[in-house]
Amino acid sequence: MSEFPPCPKCNCEYTYPSDNLLICPECFHEWNPDEVTTDSENESTDLKVLDSNGNELKDGDTVVVIKDLPVKGAPKPVKAGTKVKNIRLTDGDHNIDCKIDGFGAMGLKSEFVRKA
Repeated sequence: MSEFPPCPKCNCEYTYPSDNLLICPECFHEWNPDEVTTDSENESTDLKVLDSNGNELKDGDTVVVIKDLPVKGAPKPVKAGTKVKNIRLTDGDHNIDCKIDGFGAMGLKSEFVRKA
């Protein structure tokens, strides 16, 4: 195992030094090892997801779907008023990961839910 910390972007353990920077051979990310702790702390607190009413959502919250949402490959949509428990927030277009009874695991957009 390497004596250098893993890459903060892809978590690759094969990083190597170049001058005063560390370099990742997999994603080619370059960073200063002295500054990486402050950057990673700021990134984890920057993820703010708001529901349709502007309330901030957190991991583990319960939300309610506010309109019928068609699901590809399913014969019926997710109906408005469906309660979704224990959500997990992610980064991206569909920023809520959850499990819905009768449909299974799926991603939802926060604009189509409200906090319960």
